Amino acid sequence: MEEKIALIDADSLIYFEMGKDTLEEALEGIDMRIHQMLTETECNRYAGFLTSGRCFRYNIAKTRPYKGNRKHGSKPIIFPAIKEYLRQKWNFTSISELEADDLVAVYADKNTIICSPDKDVLYQVSGYHYNYRTAEAIHTTPEEAETFLWKQVLMGDPTDGIPGIPKLGPKTADKLLNAIQLQEMPEFVLKKYIENFGNREGICKFAETFKLVYILKSKEDVLKETGLTLEDLEIYGIEEEQIV
Repeated sequence: MEEKIALIDADSLIYFEMGKDTLEEALEGIDMRIHQMLTETECNRYAGFLTSGRCFRYNIAKTRPYKGNRKHGSKPIIFPAIKEYLRQKWNFTSISELEADDLVAVYADKNTIICSPDKDVLYQVSGYHYNYRTAEAIHTTPEEAETFLWKQVLMGDPTDGIPGIPKLGPKTADKLLNAIQLQEMPEFVLKKYIENFGNREGICKFAETFKLVYILKSKEDVLKETGLTLEDLEIYGIEEEQIV
């Protein structure tokens, strides 16, 4: 049987379960969701990834703090216990400076299915996906992924505190990008930034927004954008899983 590996973005997995009344209920929910992912995707192996600490994007953000608009109150007391459970029982892993979004994208290939409910991952990373919020299978082509990236650069990402071009929402972004060819998009988006902010500030904001919204997709990307080495990127989170 051809090997299929599920790459699990575990950040949302924790948030889905940390509101349960007891830790036992939360861990049962975690187990159920992971088994469902493996069953629905027909994967016989998996690798799970967590975000741990501050990623490299915090150092890039100059216009406003990365994810600075999110509430930073104390997490439920079971949050760290769930995270540790994923590490101990399921052998999920994290790599400093990288978010789980980056890790599932870096290790994706023709034999993997990315399991995530995050729109950035679903539509900016080409390949096969499983949205474990909606139980939906999604296939994103390289052309669709490239177009979505430039749409994000135009709009920014309010959920992560990335501003983009003021008053430019998804409908306007789609209309603008649908009118041009894929290869024209980088220059077109840069021109829009210059029109809105002037030459110097527009170029700087364009470069900053691109680096913030772009999900790292290769080991070369990681080496370029972070202080990590190839040794740091050796994948060690894959374990055999018996589907029941």
